Parts: sequence; C-alpha cells; structure tokens
Amino acid sequence: MAWSFDTAGYQPAQKWLKDRKGRELNYDDILHYQKMIVALSETARIIELL
Repeated sequence: MAWSFDTAGYQPAQKWLKDRKGRELNYDDILHYQKMIVALSETARIIELL
C-alpha cells in the first residue's frame, strides 16, 4: 500500500529510494524511510475511510 501510494503524481516511497540509488543508506536514513512508510500507510488508511 505505501509503496504504490500516489500523491501529486508521484510515489514518495519509490522516489525517496530512487533518489538514493547507488548510495549506502545509514541508520538514520533507514529510520527516516520507516517513518515515511508508516505515515504513507496511515494516510492511505484514513483516505479509504472517507
């Protein structure tokens, strides 16, 4: 759900990773990405309730 969540014509989860292609993610990067996934999942869940 979070992976394919679309906002303003792009998928934030995919774009974030693509922007970092070829770079090793550090611990803070991974924590940030996990928080993004939770936020995107919750946003999608709330939108489905409307």
